[in-house]
Amino acid sequence: MGFFFAQLLTGLSNAAGLFLVASGLSLIFGVTRIVNFAHGSFYMLGAYFGVTLMGILPDYLGSHVGFWGSIVLTGVIVGLVGALVEIVVLRPIYRAPELFQLVATFGVILMIQDLALMSWGAEDIMGARAPGLRGVFRIFGEPIPKYDIVLICITPFILIALWWLIAKTRLGILVRAATQDREMVGALGVNQRWLFTGVFALGSALAGWGGALQLPKGGADLLMDMNIIGPLFVVVVIGGMGSLPGAFIASVIISVLNVFGVTYMPQSTLVLMFVVMAIVLIFRPYGLLGKEEVAGEHGQVGAPEAPIRPFGRTGRLAVTGLLAVLALLPLVSDPFLLVLMTDIIIFALFAASLHFILGAGGLTSFGHAAFYGGGAYVAALLVTYAKAPMEIAFIAAPIGAGMLALVVGWFCIRLSGVYLAMLTLAFSQLVWSLAFQWRSVTRGDDGLINIWPSDWLSGQVPYYYFTLVIGAAGILFLRHVIHAPFGYALRAARDSARQAEATGINVKRVQYLAFALAGALAGLAGGLFVFAKGSVFPTELEIGKSFDALIVVFLGGIKTLSGGVVGAAFMATVEDWLTRMEYWRLMLGMLIIAVVILAPEGIVGSARRLGERLGLIKRAEAEE
Repeated sequence: MGFFFAQLLTGLSNAAGLFLVASGLSLIFGVTRIVNFAHGSFYMLGAYFGVTLMGILPDYLGSHVGFWGSIVLTGVIVGLVGALVEIVVLRPIYRAPELFQLVATFGVILMIQDLALMSWGAEDIMGARAPGLRGVFRIFGEPIPKYDIVLICITPFILIALWWLIAKTRLGILVRAATQDREMVGALGVNQRWLFTGVFALGSALAGWGGALQLPKGGADLLMDMNIIGPLFVVVVIGGMGSLPGAFIASVIISVLNVFGVTYMPQSTLVLMFVVMAIVLIFRPYGLLGKEEVAGEHGQVGAPEAPIRPFGRTGRLAVTGLLAVLALLPLVSDPFLLVLMTDIIIFALFAASLHFILGAGGLTSFGHAAFYGGGAYVAALLVTYAKAPMEIAFIAAPIGAGMLALVVGWFCIRLSGVYLAMLTLAFSQLVWSLAFQWRSVTRGDDGLINIWPSDWLSGQVPYYYFTLVIGAAGILFLRHVIHAPFGYALRAARDSARQAEATGINVKRVQYLAFALAGALAGLAGGLFVFAKGSVFPTELEIGKSFDALIVVFLGGIKTLSGGVVGAAFMATVEDWLTRMEYWRLMLGMLIIAVVILAPEGIVGSARRLGERLGLIKRAEAEE
């Protein structure tokens, strides 16, 4: 009984800090509709600013006042940083589709990571102990840290304070009104810009306070932002996007389950919260206390979209010329360039498969790497255990990935927006955990190695040509599907599901088949990858791989069919150049933000618009 109660208190203590940070994220989304992936960065900044102030203020104000004053001041500082980010980065793109803002916040993550590295160094910094709260209480004979009890006691006051702010103050009334109808708030004469800035600053301050409050239990390090962002979004999605009570309930559920999971099922800790999220979303598609999100209901509709046409004569000549250049490349290039181009072609096919469902289908996936890595693992497992020849294993890669996409899509397609994206993320984490922990089969993080192509494809040049043929064929096949009747039905379902249903289109079936097809093509890219590298590791299934594909799709241009291909080539080339610099993340983050703000149509879309204005291409020949 004593041990069980101690575990429960530990879970509630962890829930206190998690809720404080998650409440800020929920508040920001509820008003601004921003999917703020940089929220973990504000949490990390809270830890770094807090540990710095705790080393200074106690010398002047005394240990108690200095410690708690450092926490309060940390929240103010991080709130100001958040306000600066909102004004400079997010305000110019508020009316863009939500996922454009997601890409911008990812650029903020990269910038803050390197700025923190420049300011505090790469070494972990231990947090200061809370004065007067060292030691433990004995409850039922079990030791419970005093600081944990204080956090548990603080949480109800935080919840009540946030409730009072939202329910009883004029600011809260405006916040709730903006959550329901932003256009109406603007019509009443309220300055929405400063309302959004204030809410974003408050949410960032809550993240900063959460980072500072956890210091006595840990410290500050450069991995805090990415380590916290997964649990944060799980909590917010389970509770319902924008619901503070939902975030509190979800924080308690996740934190308590994690503590007991570590004790009784340690092998489940990597994915337990994602399993819970998947179960909740299957039975409660919009979270425990959330509501359905309708695309465009908050004004984020973007620019009108012109009809998508096949390439005109200019476009066909450009593609033919590009393929000819790539075919002649081995005659003039060095081995390193061939390896780089092979990687670019593989990633371009992966990005094109994601672009197919994201751009043409309007289906946002945060877990597309499950199919890319899944295809690679299917081929590697067949070679390793069945001694299958490369040809059989390669053909099995897209088939296996497509079957996985059929299973995942059956659960996910009935959702939309952020909820769809998060459910795909949950399934992706399940697949990653399977590859990481099933060591007897997948060999865990040691990976599967010695997965080489057949003799007729051995060597860089033959495999480069093989990759070029397969990759180009896969991308052109996706373009053909988009211009086929199936593609028109898919785009109709994206633009207006109700009108599409009225014309006889089975919207969910079309989206389901598109999801499976995209998964199969991602698996094809995974098959190319595993034989190019001779190995596969669980890193190919991680969240970061999915986000790499998302970023290149948006950089290339989501409303252009070649956006994923151009974005992949651009990103791979830029990363190869930037990673030679010491603070390459800072430069890359600035580049991503610049493209999102200055060229929201992406590289291809902006180049096309420029060509039309200069009269270099005719509108009828331009690809949309």
